[in-house]
Amino acid sequence: MTEDTFISHLMELRDRLLRSLVAIGIIFALLFPWAADLYDLLAYPMMRTLPQGAKMIATGVVTPFLIPVKVAAMAAFIVALPYVLYQAWAFVAPGLYAHERRLVLPLVIASTVLFVLGIAFCYFFVFGVVFNFVYSIAPKSISVAPDIENYLNFALTMFLAFGVTFEVPIVVIVLVRMGAVSIEQLKSIRPYFVVGAFVVAAIVTPPDVLSQIMLAVPLCLLYEVGLIAARFVGRRAQEAGDYRPLTEGEMEADLDNIEAEEKKRG
Repeated sequence: MTEDTFISHLMELRDRLLRSLVAIGIIFALLFPWAADLYDLLAYPMMRTLPQGAKMIATGVVTPFLIPVKVAAMAAFIVALPYVLYQAWAFVAPGLYAHERRLVLPLVIASTVLFVLGIAFCYFFVFGVVFNFVYSIAPKSISVAPDIENYLNFALTMFLAFGVTFEVPIVVIVLVRMGAVSIEQLKSIRPYFVVGAFVVAAIVTPPDVLSQIMLAVPLCLLYEVGLIAARFVGRRAQEAGDYRPLTEGEMEADLDNIEAEEKKRG
């Protein structure tokens, strides 16, 4: 019985992964004709800061083709992300208790929104400020011609850094709700967190002070937002009774729901 259940879980996981890959593939196929335009859009913050007439270069033989394709694939994944997360949620939801489902779904949605906001903040604000600063102090005797592959790697690194940074409130809320730490303990380690934020920013960002500050400062501010949100969510959960132990009837109802889902899968 246990082996059959395990196999049914693997089959469902396979099906949901295939659905996610198919969704990403369909969106990628739709975006592929505009792959070059997508790269131009990605490169716009840098291009507007370069000297007039300057262009980016491609040093590889097939790089002018591969790099726009990678950008189109990345855009397809971001567009399909809500559907991919829904498939992940649909797979794990039957194994969760009712009170866990009430917590996980809002956190999944909020973390997705915050990750996209982090990317948008990096693209619309950070890139413009950093590129203006870098090229304003560049020697006039040099010809600026960034490589398109290096720029893509730089953009992906920055997007990932700021996307993960914007997840800090979610991490704080989860730690407090799980009882791993208290809000008072998180407040007491605030000075260490500030130092750690600048250390992390120095590691994941390019070696210029401006981009490091522009990552570390939002990281500290989002930590404070997480503390406020954790206090608010904790109060709401306590008023709703989420902190009380489950009654025997509630546990039986949750187990019945899980067994019903197992029968559907089996």
